[in-house]
Amino acid sequence: MANHQKDFLFVLIKSLSKSEKRQFKIFASRLETSSNTKFIELFNILDKSEVYDEKLILKSGVIQKVQLSNLKSYLYKQILVSIRLNIPSQNIRYQLREQMDFAVILYNKGLYKQSLKILDKTKQQALENDEKYMAYEIVEFEKLIESQYITRSIQGRADELVVQAKELNYRNTISSKLSNLSLQLYGIMLKTGYVKSDAEYKYIDDYFNRHIAKLDESKFGFREKYWFYNANLWRSFLVQDFLASYKFAYKWVQLFYDNPNMIYLNPVFFLKGNHYFLESLYMLKYKSNFKKYLNLLEETIADPKFPTNDNLASLSFLYVYNNKLNLHILEGTFAESEYLIPEILSKLKIHSEHLDEHHEMVFFYKIASIYFGVEKYNECINYLDKIINNKNLTMREDLMCFARLLSLIAHYELGKDYYLENHLKSTYKFLLKMNDLHEVQKEIIKFLRNLNNFYPADIKKEFKKMHARFVELEKNTYEKRAFLYLDIISWLESKIENRKIADIIKEKAKLNNR
Repeated sequence: MANHQKDFLFVLIKSLSKSEKRQFKIFASRLETSSNTKFIELFNILDKSEVYDEKLILKSGVIQKVQLSNLKSYLYKQILVSIRLNIPSQNIRYQLREQMDFAVILYNKGLYKQSLKILDKTKQQALENDEKYMAYEIVEFEKLIESQYITRSIQGRADELVVQAKELNYRNTISSKLSNLSLQLYGIMLKTGYVKSDAEYKYIDDYFNRHIAKLDESKFGFREKYWFYNANLWRSFLVQDFLASYKFAYKWVQLFYDNPNMIYLNPVFFLKGNHYFLESLYMLKYKSNFKKYLNLLEETIADPKFPTNDNLASLSFLYVYNNKLNLHILEGTFAESEYLIPEILSKLKIHSEHLDEHHEMVFFYKIASIYFGVEKYNECINYLDKIINNKNLTMREDLMCFARLLSLIAHYELGKDYYLENHLKSTYKFLLKMNDLHEVQKEIIKFLRNLNNFYPADIKKEFKKMHARFVELEKNTYEKRAFLYLDIISWLESKIENRKIADIIKEKAKLNNR
């Protein structure tokens, strides 16, 4: 049996809504002849199947093995054609592409003036919606028609098109350079992680400044501003400059709220910008603005004008629920957040085809943090084990590291000394292999290894010593991010004061009036 996750046709069919399936069957009935009914039969078999099973398809007797590959390719194409014909008319990009296709048809029929008329109207629409790549493509097509045929459309037409082409090419080049820079910075973060020294900070800063040195932000349009803020955001994430992250994420989000039509034209960029903005607010513990913008995001997604499709539904779930958990962790309202856990687990199943394992593991870590906050340590350990036992998290060693550390603390709280000793050994081996090991992680493991060696009367004194050490480490630019994964300081305070960690965090949240 093949893995259905890897069969593109099966996954595509399973992604179709009821209305899309109905539309396809209506569309397919128009194509139906005695020679091509088999592709409809194949659709029906796959639609009813729970998993992709080639043996089951062949057992039906409708399709021979030698036909299957070509039939699957044909069916895949016809499903896409059916979906394409039923795309909502309000999608401006499809409208522009459709008008371009019409212009090409008229051009090929020799109806040049009609083609130019459609192109001119479409170009204006493209410019109004900041679709500069499409506008440039249209200008190039207009130049082709004008250079080959005497249309006598308007005097000075050639000069006008040349000026438009130069301006659009310049703006598209700027956008491309900035998007390249953004992607390169993201690649650096995946490869080497966040900066860990002044030397690494200087390298990233110099690299970034070299790429933006000749750019004039005052001349940017919407798309150039978007990529400029995006690149700046990745730079600030890399160097762990939380204030700069907040500044550029805010500009990114505000750019969309100042241009509301762009929210509906570029919903993915809008959602991502809000997520990074909320993440920046979380890093700064700026809870009043966090609540405000999380509510605003939910309201915008609920607006009937906001586009709907499978990808946007999955991203909306991912970003909204991640940040709902973050808000509860920020405020220390762990007990009040438990109701979210079954909702999240249910929605994870619904969106499993569209979310990678990394995002699922992030949810598990936050769920474990919630259970730790309400002192349900067994449940906490169960979710951390899902991360620790995952062999595919090669790109997120930090998540794996803090899952192991939190698991050690949960085992300590349960008094499971035997398990604690085993976990200490495996965690220590894991940390030695890590490329991104910080001083915080070293201190935590050293402290936990020595816990069993302290006399009971001395434990509180040792907690106080470690508390002072971590308070000092939190001031270090290159160490403070670790405390966002694991609030070791609040845990130590809870042990020193014999209070619940939730109460400690709540108290801190109330004192922080931002």
